[in-house]
Amino acid sequence: MAKISVLFAASEVAPFAKVGGLADVSGSLPKALSRLGVDVRVVMPKYKDISKKYLDKMEYMMHFFVDIGWRHQYVGIFRYISDNVTYYFIDNAYYFGRKGLYGHFDECEQFTFFTRAFIEMLPIIKFKPDIMHLNDWQTAMAPIFLKDIYKSNDFYKNMKTMYTIHNLKYQGIFSKSVIDDILGLGWEYFKASGIEFYGNVNLMKAGIIYSDYVNTVSPTYAKEVLSAQLGEKLDSVLAEKGDRFFGILNGIDNDLFNPATDKSIYQNYDKESLSLKAKNKIGLIDELGFSQDYQAPLIGIVSRLVDQKGFDLIADCLEDILKDGIRLVVLGTGDAKYEELFMTYSNKYPDRLIFMNIFNPDMAQKIYAGADMFLMPSYFEPCGLSQLISLRYGTIPIVRETGGLKDTVIPYNEYDDTGHGFSFTNYNSQDMLFTIRHAVRIFNNRSTWEKLIQRAVTLDFSWDTSAQKYLECYFKAGGENNNAENDNEYKRS
Repeated sequence: MAKISVLFAASEVAPFAKVGGLADVSGSLPKALSRLGVDVRVVMPKYKDISKKYLDKMEYMMHFFVDIGWRHQYVGIFRYISDNVTYYFIDNAYYFGRKGLYGHFDECEQFTFFTRAFIEMLPIIKFKPDIMHLNDWQTAMAPIFLKDIYKSNDFYKNMKTMYTIHNLKYQGIFSKSVIDDILGLGWEYFKASGIEFYGNVNLMKAGIIYSDYVNTVSPTYAKEVLSAQLGEKLDSVLAEKGDRFFGILNGIDNDLFNPATDKSIYQNYDKESLSLKAKNKIGLIDELGFSQDYQAPLIGIVSRLVDQKGFDLIADCLEDILKDGIRLVVLGTGDAKYEELFMTYSNKYPDRLIFMNIFNPDMAQKIYAGADMFLMPSYFEPCGLSQLISLRYGTIPIVRETGGLKDTVIPYNEYDDTGHGFSFTNYNSQDMLFTIRHAVRIFNNRSTWEKLIQRAVTLDFSWDTSAQKYLECYFKAGGENNNAENDNEYKRS
């Protein structure tokens, strides 16, 4: 199989800048692809929020200008190489020298600039990828730009596109005035079979329609979004892609999430020394200030506190959970109603509920390692990473059967002794409470519980399998027509 080259474009990439799971995928998948022999280059904005320790190591390469409507804008290119992956950073102080990654008044202009910049960067750095792998709405206009603005430029001829949807809910919807003012497209695209969406412009819709292949981040979620219930009004658009739309399950970075080497947790352990996991529960209980009853079941939650994550279910039966003697540790920020809920109950039951209204990565790791169970009752979940991390650390997940949660958590069946977690189907608080109580009953049978932990830590949700599926898709998209005569020229220079 010939070598293939890929430009992986994303608005956030760990460890440089992170808001959500997109950053984790963008940080891990390219490294796994590189291990398979792919010449993969990653491009992202050079945000003000990027840590100085990375900024200081970036190498300035060059600059040029791009046109966004009537605007003539500076583009600086910086380079950083790590783990055999080259990272390019698009520099422009006006668009990216601000606090925070998202939520600015001119997001459409920001990410149109980013997209035009990384497309026009390619011939300048002499890198001609076989595939542009694009992620979420922030990069979704690249396929239509290639087919329209750059169609007469031979450099981009035969360049294929793959578009990954990480969460269909966030689509990049803007006023139709952006068509000529910012996007620089003709009004012939503003139609139901194009980028028009209920009188507005929908960038994600453009990515779906004009990309060669489209995927999302788990097989079950790919099926769910073809329904009106979870399709976010794009179900028919996705259905039209036919077999060019599918799901590939996300993975996790096994080097980053490794209880044997994790410096954040109280006691390292592996599958050969699982008895040491208990020291993490003791350490967590002591640090949080719970009374020293180390036998009581401890459930962890690390999450954004929003409706999507099932917190309305938790609100309905939180009192019952705590009255059962279950301890709950919650780490996260989000909607005020849920922050107030957990604050109220942590005051009412100070020895059963600890709420930390922050996001602290070190504490998150301590919860993954120290809790007995991990609760994720999501209304929908494209893939979910927390359940994969908790399994890696031998903390048994309790989930609702949706999206990637259904794909990765096999419910324990005590009759045939199979499975490694607990799940419920209906989006119902009483079903969730029943499942939690069932899990606690199994938890109290120590020999059975230890067997579940042993199963959990032997599961492999690393990126290796998923990266192979992406590679197969790249070739299917047309990567066999390799641009080898150009794609390594810059690397050699």
